[in-house]
Amino acid sequence: MKPVTAKPNLRNQQRVSVSTDIAIETPDGTCVTCTVSNLSRTGLMVICDLNTVRALIPHQRPPAPGQWIAVKTRFSVPVLPTQPVSVIAEGNIVHMRRTARNEFQLGIQFAEFENNGYDYVDRYVSQLLAGAHGQA
Repeated sequence: MKPVTAKPNLRNQQRVSVSTDIAIETPDGTCVTCTVSNLSRTGLMVICDLNTVRALIPHQRPPAPGQWIAVKTRFSVPVLPTQPVSVIAEGNIVHMRRTARNEFQLGIQFAEFENNGYDYVDRYVSQLLAGAHGQA
């Protein structure tokens, strides 16, 4: 039997549950669409199928620490009441877990945002956290 080792918490920010589409692009130009399941100021978790994993992750193996997979993400957050704003962020796939026969979770850690992307994510996460605390 293999010994169980403690896994470090890859995100130290509070996560909020969301459901929105996200485009993920690899450096070779492969682009896929997934669904975001949660978001924090430092990253997000997406849900995808096996074909998407095959497109994004060589050999469909979880990325080893320090050997993360670079991606560019594009998604929208409803920060402005009148219309959603687009966020474009460079990041790395740092986590992969199979959750069902054809369902996987991929954790993406943000590395760099274009324009005001970080501010939009920060504001949106803050709004959702404030709403969650207000309902308690």
